[in-house]
Amino acid sequence: MGKGRLEAFSDGVMAVIITIMVLELKTPHEPTLQALLANLPVFLSYALSFVYVGIYWNNHHHMLHAVQKVNGRVMWTNLFFLFWLSLFPFVTSWVNETHPFPAPVPTALYGVVLLMAALSWIPLGRALIACNGGHEGTLGRALGGEHGAWKEKISPVLYVAGIGLSFVAPIASCILYTVVAILWFVPDRRIEHQLKQHE
Repeated sequence: MGKGRLEAFSDGVMAVIITIMVLELKTPHEPTLQALLANLPVFLSYALSFVYVGIYWNNHHHMLHAVQKVNGRVMWTNLFFLFWLSLFPFVTSWVNETHPFPAPVPTALYGVVLLMAALSWIPLGRALIACNGGHEGTLGRALGGEHGAWKEKISPVLYVAGIGLSFVAPIASCILYTVVAILWFVPDRRIEHQLKQHE
């Protein structure tokens, strides 16, 4: 099957996720800078979630650009990935609405969702590789090397550390989640390099 509908559906889901998250931002009740700054933690958590969705959208676009077709396995693994992504508005809202901010359990659940989104990315990539020429296909060659793979290995470790730290120092967990986002801010260069070789 062609990849067009899967790509359009995924883009739509991610756009809705971002829309839901921004609707959770509440305007201050007072027309003062102090009232605006009081909402700064809420805005920062929204910004972090927005960046995460943006990172996944960007890398999803790159990965699909390197393939020509999809199959049933790809569609189901993509839905599994989107399921975890769709929980971002819920966990972001829970982190924002609990006191003290950030509270241990919501911060831990936020980390669990981040971890599961990252882990669900792995079978999606493998399914796309298998459906498009295996390790000899464009995507397979791009992701088969070790260059850039270190981020895939260290990210789950940082998420697990953040989940554990959330019960002791939730703010440290938020810092770890931010560090992982910074690591992935630039799209996977391996795919771009592989595509340029075929131009």
